[in-house]
Amino acid sequence: MSIVDFESRTESHRRELLAYCYRMLGSVHEAEDLVQETMLRAWKARDRYDERKASVRTWLYRIATNVCLTALEGKQRRPLPSGLGAPSTDPETPLLPAFDVPWLQPLPDARLGDPAEWAVKRDSMRLALVAAMQLLPPRQRAVWVLREVLEFSAAEVAEQLDTSVASVNSALQRARAGLAGAEGKVAQPDDPAVRQTVEAYVRAFEAADVDALVELLTEDAMLEMPPVPLWYLGRDDYAAFIRRVFTMRGVGWRMTPTAANGQPAVAAYAPDPDGGHRLHTLQVFTVTEGKIAHTVVFQDPAVFAAFDLPTVLS
Repeated sequence: MSIVDFESRTESHRRELLAYCYRMLGSVHEAEDLVQETMLRAWKARDRYDERKASVRTWLYRIATNVCLTALEGKQRRPLPSGLGAPSTDPETPLLPAFDVPWLQPLPDARLGDPAEWAVKRDSMRLALVAAMQLLPPRQRAVWVLREVLEFSAAEVAEQLDTSVASVNSALQRARAGLAGAEGKVAQPDDPAVRQTVEAYVRAFEAADVDALVELLTEDAMLEMPPVPLWYLGRDDYAAFIRRVFTMRGVGWRMTPTAANGQPAVAAYAPDPDGGHRLHTLQVFTVTEGKIAHTVVFQDPAVFAAFDLPTVLS
């Protein structure tokens, strides 16, 4: 197989492989590295590939699965703050980052290409679900994604994992049980009602209108902010913390829209003393029935780099 033939047959799978590796690892940067490793191993093994035994897609996923499982050996899971303990009830708790925790990262929708091509799989990218997946043993994680999302047959997955169909079915059953509370539909960022809710939230935040912002929250809205291991539950505590943010960082914020994990998101820019605005956080929203139910606020330079966000707004 020539390099031209190899690239023509494998490149079309790169974005799907990135999404797969991301679901497995919970890190954009690690996923990108593992896709590169997958392609390198495929290139080295190209002369042993037999198209009579497996499609190129199946062959690549077997390699990617082995690469991911090897990468996960001995690694800590990637959590969100809500996965580490009870919510805080004190909005004045010191904001001390925990850099020793390998936090879950969001994945830019832009990395996945045309939204229409992966819209049917968007629910499997939700931050809350990817976080829950990190609690599964790696092989269960692989089985669930390969079977439920990528729709490989049990026999194909058994071949990819060098195991039996019975073992695959058993692992899938356990994975489904482990994810039962996290599965669900995500409101699409291009849905007009969702867009209207997020735009209203942005207007309220930019105006420092906490009362208007509260009206856009569900009663049990969650707010969490890795790498700070804090999270808040409920409208009142959410609002109290936002008031603290405006007290600490001032008013006159600016926000620009983006999308992550198939969910609406914004880049938030705090006011600078010189009159400009400097990148502060990336905020990813879960919208339920016209209300913000969950906001994950990322303040990590690695996340900013993955989204190609400008540091300063003119």
